[in-house]
Amino acid sequence: MSAYVVGLLTVSNQAWQAEYRARLPAVIQQHGGRVLTAGAKPEILEGAPVLPDSLVIIEFPTVTAAKAWYADPDHQPLIQLRQSGSGIDLFLIDGPTSV
Repeated sequence: MSAYVVGLLTVSNQAWQAEYRARLPAVIQQHGGRVLTAGAKPEILEGAPVLPDSLVIIEFPTVTAAKAWYADPDHQPLIQLRQSGSGIDLFLIDGPTSV
């Protein structure tokens, strides 16, 4: 069953973004992941949340694959790079559920 990583990103400095965008896809792909959307600006339909600058959704084949991606030693320097110029709330969601 698919798993999804959802990130709500607030950028304070853009200097890290070019290197991060160039290197991150390979690490995601190593774990069977694919980016469904990145850089999207959320739109409020209901409620009054504080909106991030952008939203990212990455699909992985399993929760195990998503956790392996996050813990991958090749990903760790990219996390530090991202944290140098942004804040993120990152969520792991276990597969689609029925309503």
